[in-house]
Amino acid sequence: MKLVHTASELNLLVAEAKAEGKRVAFVPTMGALHEGHLRLVDLALEQADFAVVSIFVNPLQFGEGEDFDRYPRTLEADCEALEARNCDVVFAPSAAEVYPPDGTPGKATERAGIIGATFEGAARPGHFDGMLTVVGRLLQLVDPDVAIFGQKDAQQVFMVRKLIGAKFKDVELVVAPTVREQSGLALSSRNRYLTPSQRETAVVISKALRAVDFAAKHGLPASFCIEAGNTLFAGEPEAKLEYLAVVDPQLFKPVTDKFKGEALVIVAAEVGGVRLIDNQTIEIREQDA
Repeated sequence: MKLVHTASELNLLVAEAKAEGKRVAFVPTMGALHEGHLRLVDLALEQADFAVVSIFVNPLQFGEGEDFDRYPRTLEADCEALEARNCDVVFAPSAAEVYPPDGTPGKATERAGIIGATFEGAARPGHFDGMLTVVGRLLQLVDPDVAIFGQKDAQQVFMVRKLIGAKFKDVELVVAPTVREQSGLALSSRNRYLTPSQRETAVVISKALRAVDFAAKHGLPASFCIEAGNTLFAGEPEAKLEYLAVVDPQLFKPVTDKFKGEALVIVAAEVGGVRLIDNQTIEIREQDA
């Protein structure tokens, strides 16, 4: 495995791989890697012959008062974990490499649109513009054949799919399922901020998703399904629910009670000052007669 910090080093390695006929996979991360990230690398090597993982904490997707400075930076440990998973290249650029010429991000060059201002976008104004800008820039730098993203950030995946379809048509997008702890809590770099008791509290997030899924399988309309999830949060006052919604996965807009078919439950909640997100695909069925 090679660790590189510049676009020129990266370009040389990717060009050599492609000259050898290798298919290149790319996994973008902000580091502080956990098993969920490492599963993305496993999937990358199932999909391709050469895996590139980027580690870059992108200032452009953090809003005022968010945890950019606090966000964990663990490059040495990350590299050790990636080498054990047979990653080929770790690209850990400076801001100057990503945002030339002086490393100042400036304004976002990609726009998430109306959907980018809802849910996560409403809670974190400008977040998706910044995320799409850095994803676009990294895709330009890596020039992969396939890009691997995790399903846990469902709205991000929705946005990235639109970006790739519009500007990177030669890149295949592969989405990996969310990796969870035995308790059901989705793996997240921010989980390390939780105390043991807060981690137990945070399990209500996945429990609420399962409650929504259970209601949907019994033919209840979307609003009743959501209420089933809300009831779980009502019994866990230490978990502050921000939103719990059922959306059409093709539009990322809330469904009505007339909706039937595959839908996506999305949730955000704060536990101990740590903001966590999760989601689950459900099937809203016709109610049994």
